[in-house]
Amino acid sequence: MARVWAALRPYVKPSIVGTLIGLTLHDRYFSVSAVHGSSMHPTFEDRTGEYALVQRYGLARYDFSRGEVVTFVSPVDHRSTLVKRLIGLPGDWISVPETAEIRKIPEGHCWLEGDNGSVSWDSRSYGPIPLGLVDGKVMHVVWPPHKIGRVDKKMPEGRVMPQRHF
Repeated sequence: MARVWAALRPYVKPSIVGTLIGLTLHDRYFSVSAVHGSSMHPTFEDRTGEYALVQRYGLARYDFSRGEVVTFVSPVDHRSTLVKRLIGLPGDWISVPETAEIRKIPEGHCWLEGDNGSVSWDSRSYGPIPLGLVDGKVMHVVWPPHKIGRVDKKMPEGRVMPQRHF
């Protein structure tokens, strides 16, 4: 047994250290997330099994911009993580599609929508999302190879009136 341990020891210690470093990077800085469903079509396509690089650092400062794609914990099922586009920030006035409603986004909240509004379950369904539920910014598609690249910021035209500071 001592001979087996002596042979494995040079591999076990670096593996443990590497795992701990990898977990730290995953929890604090970056992660890779699978994107499922058709709510973000055409940015993500459901049928290809896409994976995205998600930036996790800087979240405590709520350093977000309109048009970014973010991951967040579902406000109705805290076991699932969703991917949507950030449309409005605290204090913004937003025109809700398919209604004549104009809503002000409360402090500490944001407005998130899927790119494919006809099938997306998002802020149009359950209202503004607490910023504390946002857990990452989607930066790049990393799989499949033909889609590798940066995820662009996009905003729907004429629906958001940003908060003005007078």
